[in-house]
Amino acid sequence: MQRLTDRTIIVTGAASGIGRGTALRLAREGAHVTALDIAADGLSDLAAEVADADLSGTLVAGQVDISSEESVASAVGGVISARGGLDAIVNAAAIHFGDHTHEMSLERWNKLIAVNLTGTFLMTRDALPALLKSPHGGRVVNFSSTSAFFAHPYMAAYAATKGAIMSFTHAIALEYAHQGLRAVSLVPGGIETGITESTPANMPADTDWNKFAKLMPALERGGFGNPDHVAGIIAMLVSDDGAYITGTEIRVDGGTHM
Repeated sequence: MQRLTDRTIIVTGAASGIGRGTALRLAREGAHVTALDIAADGLSDLAAEVADADLSGTLVAGQVDISSEESVASAVGGVISARGGLDAIVNAAAIHFGDHTHEMSLERWNKLIAVNLTGTFLMTRDALPALLKSPHGGRVVNFSSTSAFFAHPYMAAYAATKGAIMSFTHAIALEYAHQGLRAVSLVPGGIETGITESTPANMPADTDWNKFAKLMPALERGGFGNPDHVAGIIAMLVSDDGAYITGTEIRVDGGTHM
């Protein structure tokens, strides 16, 4: 399937997990993908996979610190300059850690906001002028989380950033709809990613894991889904198959929150 031939797309968080799976899926569907992340090692692994899959002409990797205005301006501007435009951006990059809310430091609170929320804003802001000029209609896919909708213990700060991203996405969807922009929040849950793998180490030492008993996918019978389950939905959203979808959320969680 080649739904994205000649489309230029940026994917953040592409060194691992859903971002990586999405970057590869979009490239296989014909898009020219710039895969961005702060993790150099993960990007090196991605570059090796790209070479093995014979996608070198359609997927390139680069570093960015999405919490840095200067780094974002350089990365986004570089793609637009090199490609002569931009058709879509997928903001998958995020960090996660949990705390007892009454013990959370302001430093950790601000770090989550800087990466998850401000990073999404900066990437979107710098991409918008080019997206609005896309002959295909610009597309923005921002990552919210099931944490924004359902009670996930110890994750109040993380949930706050993801709820804010959802609201941000609604606002830009309406603001720029008359210029052909579509903006959607992707809401993954129960997916095996770098965040889910590192969750136990990033939670309070006295975490009550019984509180998570209801947070397992129904379809996988107690196991997690994989990034490909999400990547296919994103490919649809940034293609013409998603032409009538904007200003909403799409939850991909295997029935975790039925």
